[in-house]
Amino acid sequence: MPTLLRNLFDEREWHDYHVFLPRFQQAARELAELEGPESLATLEPAKRTFQGWYYGDRQPNVDARRVLVYLLGYSIKQLWTPAPPDLGAQDPVSRLGTAAAHAEPGVDLHEMRRTGAMAARRAMDFAMGAEREQVGDDTIGFLGDEVARLAAAYPRVPLPELWDDLALSQEEAFRLLEGGRARPSQSRDLLFMASALSFMMAKGSHDIGHAKAALMQARTANFLARQAEHTGLTALTDGLKSLISYWANRPEDALHYSQQGAATAEALRGTVAPWLYGLQARAAALLGDEDTVRAANQRADTLREQIAPDELDSLGGLFTYPEVKQRYYAVEAAVLLGQGDARVATAAEEAVRGFRNPSDPNWAFGDQAGAQCNLALVRLYGDDLDGAAEAVRPVLDLAPSHRNNGIVVSADRVRVALARGPVRDAVVARDLRAEIEMYRPARPALPR
Repeated sequence: MPTLLRNLFDEREWHDYHVFLPRFQQAARELAELEGPESLATLEPAKRTFQGWYYGDRQPNVDARRVLVYLLGYSIKQLWTPAPPDLGAQDPVSRLGTAAAHAEPGVDLHEMRRTGAMAARRAMDFAMGAEREQVGDDTIGFLGDEVARLAAAYPRVPLPELWDDLALSQEEAFRLLEGGRARPSQSRDLLFMASALSFMMAKGSHDIGHAKAALMQARTANFLARQAEHTGLTALTDGLKSLISYWANRPEDALHYSQQGAATAEALRGTVAPWLYGLQARAAALLGDEDTVRAANQRADTLREQIAPDELDSLGGLFTYPEVKQRYYAVEAAVLLGQGDARVATAAEEAVRGFRNPSDPNWAFGDQAGAQCNLALVRLYGDDLDGAAEAVRPVLDLAPSHRNNGIVVSADRVRVALARGPVRDAVVARDLRAEIEMYRPARPALPR
């Protein structure tokens, strides 16, 4: 007889591993914040483990038990007993009461946190609405907090978790600017925040594969940055246009925008400057221009030694360019040039190791996936098919909500490489090619 856990999964339509995994990961992160340890936030059951739970063939370890109890509201003993025959007919309120009565201590905190987050958003909306006649300091503070939160969270969580808040915050920033009620001392802050939010909306549009909307948002972000007279943000938005063009396979445009941004950022010492040269190197690599790649990487290394964190770096997330990401960019440029010697292989392995710890503030699931695809390509250059398959496997196991445009393009580069050289006729290569051909979701970076 099916277990209660399987019944609950079926009822919620979580029987698909890729549908279940984001729910499990979110619950694990929340539980880590509430009770610890921090390592809980990185917990991720393998597909076979999930299937073992679903069919009742195996029970979870201690940490996974805590997450499942927190997620489902039943004790672990209840979850692994046969489902009551009348479970589906129970009144939802009665079922919730039954779960709460028998669940382990603290499991109701999941819904409490959701309710608390909604209430906090409502309170912020009220306070900002109460100041519609004149922009108050609280309004600026609320919006600034949202910008910082979204900037830090963007590289770490699936886009659907942030998209609505991003759009609402951008709309609020535009409303405040259009209202004409901001004091001169507040205008620059509002322009900066509106530009930063437009930057993130541009990145989001790019991640879902909407390049036209992404460039429109990026140009708006650039306009607002110039209105704010913020040189760093102006250069950063040029870099974003380069990034969008790069993933759209327009290397000439990508190189142009990165060079334009680098000229703007010439006197800056924040991490935006080396980022623009990293973008230059990748764009030049697509063009096969090895000399420009080498010069851009050397310039990025020189600037790295002179870094003095600025206002953008203090935001973190999308607005900073840590050293681990610079290593990943340099490896990608080398890989695009077809380089795969021992030096590049070592650098590719180091880049992957740099993104192994999700609790690191510089961790980003997109950069981790890109680094793993680069490692797979380097190994294919050395005819190491098994090593390449091992490197790309975590990317192929990502849930559809994590498969943004850049990740899909990176995976497809591996597919193309699998069709070349002596490995192309191997069974593993054929199977991987077939899997990657089906990898792009109908709605990139969004739920099914």
